[in-house]
Amino acid sequence: ITSEIVDRVYKEYMGDAESPAQVRDGLLDAMGDVFFVISAVEVARYHRDAGNPVYFYEFQHRPSSVEGVVPEFVKADHGAEIAFVFGKPFLAGDV
Repeated sequence: ITSEIVDRVYKEYMGDAESPAQVRDGLLDAMGDVFFVISAVEVARYHRDAGNPVYFYEFQHRPSSVEGVVPEFVKADHGAEIAFVFGKPFLAGDV
């Protein structure tokens, strides 16, 4: 890895962070991209290259049910869209 790449990655995720919260948010964005986005994009490209339609979305709506459970800076955790896609009965075990 060259210093130019390191500089570009740092600038992308940390930018002009001036507070610990901004550094935290940048680090969380970087980790999310490494663990979720990069692999999801790679799989989507394989499907596209095989001639299949591909749809990609990013869910960021903070569910009201997480109030007081997760920190305020968390928009939506992995799987948070399930209640919105399938509805509350899915989470209540009624399915």
